[in-house]
Amino acid sequence: MDEETRAAVTGPGTTAAEAGPAAQEISEVFRGSAGESPALKRSGAAGAAKPASTVRGIQRAAVPAFVAGQELADLAEHDQRIVVLTADLAGAGRTSDFAARHPARFFNMGVAEQNMITVAAGLASAGLRPYLSTFAAYAALLGCEQIRTDLAYTGMPVRILAHHSGMSLGYYGTSHHSLEDLSVMRAIAGLTVVCAADASQLRAILRASLSLAGPLYIRMGRGRDPEVYPEVPAAFQFGRAARLAEGSDLTLITTGSQVRPCLDAAARLGADGIGVRVVDMHTISPIDESEVVAAATQTAAVMTVEEHNVTGGLGSAVAETLLEAGAAVRFRRAGVPDEHVILGPPAALYAHYELDADGIAARARRFLAP
Repeated sequence: MDEETRAAVTGPGTTAAEAGPAAQEISEVFRGSAGESPALKRSGAAGAAKPASTVRGIQRAAVPAFVAGQELADLAEHDQRIVVLTADLAGAGRTSDFAARHPARFFNMGVAEQNMITVAAGLASAGLRPYLSTFAAYAALLGCEQIRTDLAYTGMPVRILAHHSGMSLGYYGTSHHSLEDLSVMRAIAGLTVVCAADASQLRAILRASLSLAGPLYIRMGRGRDPEVYPEVPAAFQFGRAARLAEGSDLTLITTGSQVRPCLDAAARLGADGIGVRVVDMHTISPIDESEVVAAATQTAAVMTVEEHNVTGGLGSAVAETLLEAGAAVRFRRAGVPDEHVILGPPAALYAHYELDADGIAARARRFLAP
């Protein structure tokens, strides 16, 4: 593949090493690992240990899909109620880490996601705290009826680990993309909906989930999410947003995978003299209404940013809040347009839809232009 073709496929700023077959995470996503580095493979060293990082250099311990099983295994040491279920994706979500330490409390339900949700409801009714794990598209879209009727209607304390959300499964296309899940899930009464921005925040979410009443939908990333929180945020609360940067010209209200790009975009804009507040609206339902209104009254404009269809997700939730509060402010939604996205590696898709740092900064400049 020549450099021009590679740039068209992988997006700007992607190196040849990243774009090569050894670096294509899609081929390894079902195992939850990107495997050995190209350099290690070339060395041919017998018995060489695998690096504790993906081929793009992000530590495995800093990846949400990699720490969920580990964190739950730690929590289960002190809470005998915790059980974990998977729909034949223990590797992709790394619930295999839990299975290795608590095999009697781990259940592989096979490729039967809807049944898994109903089984989890039954376990919860017996006093257990089930955590079920699968791709977000399978959990929210395939299992919507079971989540509504078996979990939310009955108030069962089941926690759904919905990993590889948004368009993070790249080439697998619409059947595996989950760009409607926030819209669907936040419309279900009695269901808390939260998005993890990185590994540390995911740990905080899991710890807080032990005392949360009712069901919980946890939207997780693609296993390449860069650090936002250097440590587990001690002040984490469901329904209470985190303000991560201050500015008076614009507020970026974002969630999940878009928090880090928004912070980086704010830094780019700040270099041009544009002051940007960044709000991590991790909980989509119930949304932090006071933080939304504060953005409207304390800054000149508000833009939401999400890896989700612009219809029905975070942007819609913020717009509804602003309108009902009577808050007059310039407002714009940024996300995936109301379409089925093109195919490609995730990094290229984020660039194409202006959901990387450069794209978000460009959107903001156009929005703020006179």
